[in-house]
Amino acid sequence: MHKLAVFDFDSTLMDGETIDFLAKPLGLEEQVAAITERAMAGELDFFKSLVARVALLEGLEKAKVDAICGNLPLMPGAEKVVAGLKERDYTVVCFSGGFRNATKPACEYLGVDADFSNFLHDENGILTGRVGGEMMYSDAKGDMIVRMQKLLGVNRKNTLVVGDGANDLSMFAHADTRVAFCAKTVLREAATHCVDVKDLTEILKIF
Repeated sequence: MHKLAVFDFDSTLMDGETIDFLAKPLGLEEQVAAITERAMAGELDFFKSLVARVALLEGLEKAKVDAICGNLPLMPGAEKVVAGLKERDYTVVCFSGGFRNATKPACEYLGVDADFSNFLHDENGILTGRVGGEMMYSDAKGDMIVRMQKLLGVNRKNTLVVGDGANDLSMFAHADTRVAFCAKTVLREAATHCVDVKDLTEILKIF
């Protein structure tokens, strides 16, 4: 029987928000983090908040972006939860409203089957402050999970989703097992399980 597990990336598989790490060398970490916090709480439109935050990264060197993204801290238990779910015959996928620069190396390291995220636009190796991709909208993860379920032949009963913020709500609507991981109130209310410690192996205790 096919089973699907979908994880958010920022503050779920990875301990922190990628865009906050990228804003740090520009001295804009606090400004960006404040917008991120409001977006994850559902107070701001995700698309508008993403565009506004990425605009602040204009001028950052792509090489620096890749160096930062290649050294992001993984959430405790990330390796074990991916391995444990694969042992239970899950296809493990990552959906991120963040960036491929970050999700690709992390997911390759963790053995995640596929990652879907956004792309930071650059010209001549310098960020333009623009972003594109399929994960830019508040309902993007819900749309993508339905496509994944059809592709893999998985029903909602055999779908597990794990996230922390408001932009994970749309994928929560299509899974019977919904884990709010150290999550905002708006997501906790839609969850079947809440994990309140930074240890992803707690998810394996659900089964």
